[in-house]
Amino acid sequence: MDEHALECLRKAGAISREARELGIGLVDEGKRLVDVANEVEAFIVHRGARPAFPVNIGVNDIAAHFSPSTDDKTVFQRGDLVKVDVGAHVDGYVGDTAATVEISTKNWRPLIDSTSKALRIAIEMIGENVSVSQIGGAIERSIKTDGFRPVVNLTGHGMKRYNLHAGLTVPNVDDGNPAKVKTDMAIAIEPFATNGGGQVYNDRPGNIYRVLRGRQLQDQKAAKLFEQITTNFGTLPFCERWCTLITPEAPTLLKTLIRHGVIACYPVLREVKSGMVSQSEHTTLILNGKAEVST
Repeated sequence: MDEHALECLRKAGAISREARELGIGLVDEGKRLVDVANEVEAFIVHRGARPAFPVNIGVNDIAAHFSPSTDDKTVFQRGDLVKVDVGAHVDGYVGDTAATVEISTKNWRPLIDSTSKALRIAIEMIGENVSVSQIGGAIERSIKTDGFRPVVNLTGHGMKRYNLHAGLTVPNVDDGNPAKVKTDMAIAIEPFATNGGGQVYNDRPGNIYRVLRGRQLQDQKAAKLFEQITTNFGTLPFCERWCTLITPEAPTLLKTLIRHGVIACYPVLREVKSGMVSQSEHTTLILNGKAEVST
């Protein structure tokens, strides 16, 4: 890993950590989800980075892939279990991190603590030549010991420049995968725990998108928006809120781009038995065989 990449990864990690703490601090009863997302993303830009993906705010049984739209009026309520997942990139090098907070109650403290502990255990053991199934097994045992279930179809992931999910997949259970961690990898570890069935399913289409391919479009307005999407966001995920800053017609034009197959929409992921879900996440840099936490 060259010095530029390492410097960018460390800066992106530090800014992501600050943004995560800001987001967790902003979550409060009566606060709009969209206001939290906008403020956290603006903070990332102010600190000299750019969002690596739209801020994900998963409430209760929503595990991932939810980011509020421009006109979303939803507010946090007392007792909500809220996951704030944020990422920043510097010159395409990413920091990705998440934490969970409960609003005004203490009903889910053991569930929150379970993913935090599993994450600490995984970080302690990750390093050169450790297999991903060993990491997943440690996460699985820790969460089950606490009386909860790991979410089996959500995983951590390797990251490369301008690519949020690249290389290794890091499971939250022992899936028998013999793939091993190597020096110079950037790996996000993110245990998810639940009191439900231990899996998530694809719910309604969400508000987070990614570019699939380029092609010529006859609709000139849609073509212009697609050009600006590829220029501004490239291969990283983006959302309607960001596109609406480019043109107020974005909600309609995004549907056109989906129909033409040039972008795809991530579905919101919910727990199969409507169980509560907690998440903890850090980005680790494997340097000289050992893990450095950047976030």
